[in-house]
Amino acid sequence: MSQNSGQDPWGKPGQSNEQKPENSSNNGWDSNQNRGKQDQSPPDIEEIFNNLLKKLGGGKKGGQNNSSSNNPPSIPFNWGKVLPIAVALGAIVWGASGFYTIKEAERGVVLRFGELHSIVQPGLNWKPTFVDKVLPVNVEQVKELKTQGAMLTQDENMVKVEMTVQYRVQDPAKYRFSVTNADDSLNQATDSALRYVIGHMTMNDILTTGRAVVRENTWKTLNEIIKPYDMGLDVIDVNFQSARPPEEVKDAFDDAIKAQEDEQRFIREAEAYAREREPIARGDAQRILEEATAYKDRIVLDAKGEVERLQRLLPEFKAAPDLLRERLYIQTMEKVMANTPKIMLDGNNGNNLTVLPLEQIMGKRTESKVQSAVDPMPVLMQPENQSNNSKNNMVEPIRQGRFN
Repeated sequence: MSQNSGQDPWGKPGQSNEQKPENSSNNGWDSNQNRGKQDQSPPDIEEIFNNLLKKLGGGKKGGQNNSSSNNPPSIPFNWGKVLPIAVALGAIVWGASGFYTIKEAERGVVLRFGELHSIVQPGLNWKPTFVDKVLPVNVEQVKELKTQGAMLTQDENMVKVEMTVQYRVQDPAKYRFSVTNADDSLNQATDSALRYVIGHMTMNDILTTGRAVVRENTWKTLNEIIKPYDMGLDVIDVNFQSARPPEEVKDAFDDAIKAQEDEQRFIREAEAYAREREPIARGDAQRILEEATAYKDRIVLDAKGEVERLQRLLPEFKAAPDLLRERLYIQTMEKVMANTPKIMLDGNNGNNLTVLPLEQIMGKRTESKVQSAVDPMPVLMQPENQSNNSKNNMVEPIRQGRFN
């Protein structure tokens, strides 16, 4: 019994129930339980951090227990394992954050440490984060600015004008860094150019016929102003929108403008009429020329034929000139009087003239033409008391001359 009583309940000899080792695990467990009962406060931040480091690895497991101290045992941190992982993760995040996209209509201006570095094209690009900065600039968009105001003309009149300018970016780098604000600088240059042009023109020209001149001169002056600044802008078009006189003289200028418009309308109508009549006149002129040419040719041919006829009559004329002369005279008179109504009276005998019914004679003109076609000799009218012998005596020589 004495031997059994001297043994440990766990079967270890030499130890009694009353005597337990000082550094046994039971004492440690009991001390931790007693300490937990005595201190119910939550674990502090240092304890949580140490537990986290323990889970990450790198410390000795199950460190020595110190029953006399309330602080948990410290665990040394293994930087050799954690630091490369952290660096790798940071490098991946840094590299992924450098990817960016430039749109099709844009160009990217790259700044490296705040200084212009390069221009990137559309598409997917990469930049070192915190080192480069990319400023996208739209180079295809057509921008528009408007300037307006009351301006003084050359003849010292006030006129209210309005103008718009269309432009786009040509060089992204110059657009961003040549001047502080390229858009605002272009607006100020446009206003200066417009005032310069308006100041060298009269009000009447500005409101009536000089609108195109204002547009062209303003465009030219604007390009001259912005050229030294080299802002990377391309001025596409300049539009002169409107010009209005002061309200006090607006009615008078409206009348003047209307008169100018009427003048232009009349000019256009006259030009249209001229374009319409010109082909007709040219056709008439060509027809007259052709008729004149044909008439000339006909006259020349007739003259040549007459010359040939006279040349054939020349031997006859030399043989009997009086007879030929009489025959030619009678033939000529036949041609002259063939289509002419005529009445021939013999008044050489001193007889009284018979009153003729001219209306009836003229009414029979058609019958006379038919008769003259058969026998084109003229009808000889004699007084009533004249004998038939005298008629025959007068007509016979004519017929003889005709048929010779």
